[in-house]
Amino acid sequence: MDILAKLNEKIENLIKKYESLQKENENLKIELQNTKQALEEKDAKLLECQEQMALKELELEEVLSKIEAILGK
Repeated sequence: MDILAKLNEKIENLIKKYESLQKENENLKIELQNTKQALEEKDAKLLECQEQMALKELELEEVLSKIEAILGK
């Protein structure tokens, strides 16, 4: 095998590796985007749950106040 053939083979291998890494990079970008989307959805759900919990705490405080008022009479 002459030098030119070796160089061509190495270039072809580098091109294949580059293309493979490009595909992997694109897949990682898609995975990152999907993960970000899932995180945003979970953050929104968490915020909703926190708001619901705060409302329930207020309701419990109101009920407790009513019970204390009844027992105090």
